[in-house]
Amino acid sequence: MGLMERIKEIESEMARTQKNKATNYHLGTLKAKLAKLRSELFLEQSGGGGGGGTGEGFDVARNGDARVALIGFPSVGKSSLLGALTATESEAAAYEFTTLTCIPGVLQYKGSKIQVLDLPGIIEGAAHGAGRGKEVIAVARSADAILIVLDAGKEQGNRHREILERELETVGIRLNQRPPDVTVTKRKSGGGIRFASTVPQPQLGPEPEKIVTNILREYKITTADVLAREEISVDQLVDVVLGNRMYKPCLYLYNKIDTITIEEVDQLARLSHSVVGSVRSQFNIGEPLEDDLLKARLWEYLGLTRIYTKRKGSPPDLEEPVVLSEIRKGTTVKSLCANVSSELLREFNYALVWGTSAKHSPQRCGLSHTLDDEDVVQIVSKTIKQQQQDKNYNVISQQFNDKHAKKRLEAKKQKQQRLRG
Repeated sequence: MGLMERIKEIESEMARTQKNKATNYHLGTLKAKLAKLRSELFLEQSGGGGGGGTGEGFDVARNGDARVALIGFPSVGKSSLLGALTATESEAAAYEFTTLTCIPGVLQYKGSKIQVLDLPGIIEGAAHGAGRGKEVIAVARSADAILIVLDAGKEQGNRHREILERELETVGIRLNQRPPDVTVTKRKSGGGIRFASTVPQPQLGPEPEKIVTNILREYKITTADVLAREEISVDQLVDVVLGNRMYKPCLYLYNKIDTITIEEVDQLARLSHSVVGSVRSQFNIGEPLEDDLLKARLWEYLGLTRIYTKRKGSPPDLEEPVVLSEIRKGTTVKSLCANVSSELLREFNYALVWGTSAKHSPQRCGLSHTLDDEDVVQIVSKTIKQQQQDKNYNVISQQFNDKHAKKRLEAKKQKQQRLRG
């Protein structure tokens, strides 16, 4: 029996099983088996690579401060949206599947450069390779955030939002969720599965330890300590055990609202994580360099922060901010130093911070201080005496001398070649 047949068999059994206390353990085991089979199926279809390898036309180099993937069914306006956001030409037409590869563009907003990827339309069954779903989903896994584009006029009867959520859920992409606060620590010695929780676990039934043990044994884990610091479901526990789930912020854009009534627009606008707009009518979606609601919401979901730097005795540089990403490296002083130079991080002494994150201006802060948007930061390096007290000073000093000795040798060789030539 193939993987697809086994998946369908388990799904059918889960649909037939009534949900109550008596079947709680059985359903939990079935969910664990189903998640395991789906992971195996995705790996099999992607050629065994954990990331789901991209195909020809889908390998786009990572660029900019953040990456957003446009996902949606065919003919919902993704190509037109890419042009409105980035001024990039992507073929748009009245027929389906106009875009056949990944088309990149760069959105410039608030001093940042956001890479936007226009992906081919996907259809139901994309998670199992239908259409070019495998390649599209692989790119979605590499994005910092996902923008799902929906046709406002077709959404009510087709439930496209629900279908796309299910397709991404199937391949382990969790939308607008955070990783559950659960740790699973494997032990070498015996003792079985030990489960502890700081809060009640009603979703795991009257005997949580029993269902946790069943799920872990499904993945051949027989000795481990499990600690839950929040209320979790069976699906969340399975996600922690698998360890390959990706948690992405997702914004839903209902395009073409000029084709529906104002009552329907109001209903869609009230849905969670949603924005309504029209590329054609430029409603909530302006020109590439204009400020509009969609760009503002994307900035918010990407967790981007502008930091202005200054030198001692000089005014801050307000022309070119350093853009930090909460999703990538964080928005701390340490992230700022790492973003600018590894040498700056090594020689860091303290930072002076002006802005909303500071209790007073300026505030002297360490590497762990979290910065807010439009803060001004001055990095103060260690003095020579402080650097000499570092236990790695001799190694760093030798590396510095070697680097400059190499440069001097190269300069000498070039001078000799000019004299000969």
